[in-house]
Amino acid sequence: MTAEELIASAKVIRSNRRTLGMQIKDGELVIRAPYFASNREIERFIRNNYSWIEKQALKKEKLEQEMEGIEPLSKEELSALMKSAKKEIPPRAAYYAEKIGVTYGRISIRCQKTRWGSCSAKGDLNFNCLLMLAPQEALDSVIVHELCHRKEMNHSKRFYSEVLRVFPEYRKWNKWLKENGKVLMARAGKNNI
Repeated sequence: MTAEELIASAKVIRSNRRTLGMQIKDGELVIRAPYFASNREIERFIRNNYSWIEKQALKKEKLEQEMEGIEPLSKEELSALMKSAKKEIPPRAAYYAEKIGVTYGRISIRCQKTRWGSCSAKGDLNFNCLLMLAPQEALDSVIVHELCHRKEMNHSKRFYSEVLRVFPEYRKWNKWLKENGKVLMARAGKNNI
């Protein structure tokens, strides 16, 4: 999809916001605009951000090409990943929780297509079984990230300082997940476990 195609199919959502904003969501350009913004202002905003839109279109095209040859995992393979994750993740979480000095509730393992992990306000942890396809360091970076939310339930400077204290290579492996994650998640196919 080209930048022109994205712009032609752009969706404008008006609200009480004060500024114009844009994002690519599910392959669609979404413009968020205040109620008072004129169509001319919105068009100017799109023109001024053309290079960003073009960059996003190229990223999307590259990702689609990468996904072309992806072979989805079978239900049996996903079940094996779940089993492996349930065996491997809890001891790693316990190890890092002790290192960080935090406790947590229960650990859930799921096959998700949009996130690697989460931490609830109660301290329950959720991890994606597809992390078992990634290098151990990428898995550890997600575990440390979620456990650090037990100290800081946000993404502040203090939060990241704690993450980096415990796992100094966090940025490297977080970047690896950003660059390779969509391909790993595509392996889930249409399966649900």
